[in-house]
Amino acid sequence: MCGPIAFVLPVNKSNKLQTFIGTGLYHIGRLLSYSIIGLLFGLLGRGLYLAGFQQRLSILIGVIMILMVLIPTKFLSRFQVTRPLYQLIGKVKYKLGLYLNKSSNKALFSIGFFNGFLPCGLVYMALLGAISTGDLIDGAAYMAVFGLGTIPLMTGAVFLGNFLKVSVRNKIQKAIPIFVVIIGLLFILRGLGLGIPYVSPTDTQLLISNDPNACVTE
Repeated sequence: MCGPIAFVLPVNKSNKLQTFIGTGLYHIGRLLSYSIIGLLFGLLGRGLYLAGFQQRLSILIGVIMILMVLIPTKFLSRFQVTRPLYQLIGKVKYKLGLYLNKSSNKALFSIGFFNGFLPCGLVYMALLGAISTGDLIDGAAYMAVFGLGTIPLMTGAVFLGNFLKVSVRNKIQKAIPIFVVIIGLLFILRGLGLGIPYVSPTDTQLLISNDPNACVTE
């Protein structure tokens, strides 16, 4: 979601200072929304016994990500459970559409802010880390750092937008669902607890990593 929006970001590229300011405001908006989401998911993590539940949560997130790619949006929107989510995403996209037609500093900040709430495979992955912090502030900080890490690539997308052909942009957009499925599979693999360090740790390995002082009894 982020790449295509960055390609068409309405920054004034004829003025280097305005380009720098506009791009910066866009990033600040994204960082703010990521931090808010991180705060909420950090709060969620506080109420979970992560050593026993994190694996199941990982599988659930992975399955949801894959289903969102494979099942048409029109079909999912028929169900009462998913309808509020798609209605919310629809409202966010509507707001983005309005601001993408403007070139003010307020519009650029707003584009970044609403951009941060759109579905994105990489954001889903970061949110699992925010949940694992088990703390509001740490969750917000985790997502803020994640956002900072995306700035170089997203800035490159802003400046390359005019140089990439429409066909190339379309190929990039078509490749996004593939990456989401891959990330979803990695979530499921992690949740299976196969004992692969960092990739698919067991519940015991997670317990030790979350609490080095924990005593594990056989």
